[in-house]
Amino acid sequence: MSVQPTAPPPGGRAAADAHDVIEVRGARENNLAGVDLDVPKRRLTVFTGVSGSGKSSLVFGTIAAESRRLINETYTAFVQGFMPPVGRPDVDALRNLSAAIVVDQERMGGNARSTVGTATDAHTMLRIIFSRIGRPHAGTSSAFSFNNAEGMCPACEGLGRASRVDIDQLVDRDLSLNEGAITVPGFAVGSWYWKVIAESGLVDPDAKVRDYTPAQWDDFLNKPAIKIKSSGINTTYEGLLVKVRRLYLGKDKETLQPHIRAFVDRAVTFSACAACGGARLNPAALASRIAGRNIADCAAMQISDLAGFVREITDPSVAPVLATLQGTLDSLVEIGLGYLSLDRESTTLSGGEAQRVKMVRHLGSSLTDVTYVFDEPTAGLHPHDIARMNDLLLRLRDKGNTVLVVEHKPETIMIADHIVDLGPGAGASGGRVCYTGDLAGLRASGTLTGRHLDHRARLRDTVREPAGHLSIKGADLHNLKNVDAEIPLGVLTAVTGVAGSGKSSLIHGALPGRDGVVVVDQSPIRGSRRSNPATYTGLLDAIRTAFAKANGVKAALFSANSEGACPTCKGIGLVYTDLAMMAGVASVCEECEGRRYTAEVLTHTLRGKDISQVLAMSVAEAREFFTAGPPAPQARAVLDRLADVGLGYLTLGQPLTTLSGGERQRLKLAIHMAEKAAVYILDEPTTGLHLADVDQLLALLDRLVDAGNTVIVIEHHQAVMAHADWIIDLGPGAGSDGGEIVFTGTPADLVAGADTLTARHLRQYVGA
Repeated sequence: MSVQPTAPPPGGRAAADAHDVIEVRGARENNLAGVDLDVPKRRLTVFTGVSGSGKSSLVFGTIAAESRRLINETYTAFVQGFMPPVGRPDVDALRNLSAAIVVDQERMGGNARSTVGTATDAHTMLRIIFSRIGRPHAGTSSAFSFNNAEGMCPACEGLGRASRVDIDQLVDRDLSLNEGAITVPGFAVGSWYWKVIAESGLVDPDAKVRDYTPAQWDDFLNKPAIKIKSSGINTTYEGLLVKVRRLYLGKDKETLQPHIRAFVDRAVTFSACAACGGARLNPAALASRIAGRNIADCAAMQISDLAGFVREITDPSVAPVLATLQGTLDSLVEIGLGYLSLDRESTTLSGGEAQRVKMVRHLGSSLTDVTYVFDEPTAGLHPHDIARMNDLLLRLRDKGNTVLVVEHKPETIMIADHIVDLGPGAGASGGRVCYTGDLAGLRASGTLTGRHLDHRARLRDTVREPAGHLSIKGADLHNLKNVDAEIPLGVLTAVTGVAGSGKSSLIHGALPGRDGVVVVDQSPIRGSRRSNPATYTGLLDAIRTAFAKANGVKAALFSANSEGACPTCKGIGLVYTDLAMMAGVASVCEECEGRRYTAEVLTHTLRGKDISQVLAMSVAEAREFFTAGPPAPQARAVLDRLADVGLGYLTLGQPLTTLSGGERQRLKLAIHMAEKAAVYILDEPTTGLHLADVDQLLALLDRLVDAGNTVIVIEHHQAVMAHADWIIDLGPGAGSDGGEIVFTGTPADLVAGADTLTARHLRQYVGA
């Protein structure tokens, strides 16, 4: 391990005493190998290392988790009962912690009622201003809230949209219930939902649905909840349409399983509410105006434009609120989100956008000596915007805070006061500190990060010739301005531009759904904490079959969700204990010691390993294990694809709920590589990738193209831009300043002759 002396803090502040460092001793969370480390306080420290090296385990799972746990313990047991449980990390000692604020990339929760305006409190301030100086006067600030009965549109209840269900997508009128007339997922003949309707006595299950009387049809579709008996059990009957609205339409669509989402997309048409025109508010609120604009007009404006509008309001009666609102709007613009609007639903924000929205709350905070923890804050940012993000990180530090950043981008690594590099590899090969010190020391350290810090991908000597084109005509989704595009087939195309320029709107708005198009994005993978890479890829089926044949027993024994599950923990490996008013605790199951299976199942082995030991293997270890014998060919094919996408460090049994967005996308890509696809759409596949792994990704993209596929990558990383055959650059700016194609051509042509923001940064990257 190369250890360099710590440079003095910015401004020449010398370390006064031992309290100026966070002391980590014996950290063993996940794959950390008893890490001992001193992290300087009131400094900007960047944690680097390959995916799976232990960065998040150290920063989030150890330092931030223990800070939050200690703060929670200062509250009474009653108050703790309302807080999310935080377990004690596996570490010998943590000293000199300050309060930690985690600003991560988790998608913002909520539903259609949660917007950028409500999440940042900007809409609340706007409501106060309208309640004071809007004319005609409409009432208090709640009279301008679409989440309050006083202000919401009574027709759509503040949602701004109405839904119309196509009944023929729910029911085949030519069939009876017994013949399967209901086509809604979950209502198959014999299912519980089907029985409640068929045995209700309200309709004849043998009659064709189209032969129902008007009264029966109304009961079948629209009857409100009533108590009935079904199969001898007291239950509740609801009309089919009532139940479908409650089960599927009353939830955020992103939380639904894929087949349910597909049904909703097929069966439901959403349109702006006819009463309020989508503005969400009642007529009184919409009638009140300031300088000719009502509050819905303001919320729909691009934030950069709204900031200018608010600046023109000079009424002294609202001066304090105006100043606060102005500061929030200016911060959103400064952080690169000026292209959003306050009425943008928070559930539609990307992980990077969500993180930056959360960041706004802290820029104006009066708190100091706080530990801010960031997870790849440059994710989703064009190189043009990374410099602004770096300035914000430095501003937080200069207020006297400790800033800890997990990051791969060299632009952010280079502004660090202190760098901690973990590795040398991933999983069991990682979890150790390879270097700690300043930037110059990292470059000279010989670590993987140090060696790749100044590595640059080169422009192609020759680009591949297209085999045809995919046409997009008149694209006008979101900010797109009637865009026409020709996307070449059989090559690697990079779609570039600043955040909010219209890249995703162009590609995701026009191509998914066409024959042969496969979308591989970073959206959450549907599944429970029981799901893992082995189950998701189908690898576990082959492994279970091999175990069953080798031992002459049923394959079901080797499923932790079936006969082989430990009866105490039900195959989860953890026991969740409810501590009444205190937060619940998850502890390793004492019966199976976390191995998830019964003792009998663990007596059965395959080449000396039991099923729990196989699931504890990393992908790389499993590739070596399955070199010969069943299920070698099938297992190796899956494992090779996982290794190809850079997931060799994942363990086969790791819960999918613990994967990052980039890991989820690469796992999906590994699945789709087995399919016969023609066009792959990837959305920022370099997210979460170490500098050393980007070359591996580029080689994988080349293999996909050379196999006859078309690969379209929405990407900010200059290495991908340089390596592409073709570039489509959108801009020139974001929001209303974007939505146009500003360049199409080869990367060499972009570097040589274009003057877009992307061209300037790519030129600098390749040294042209």
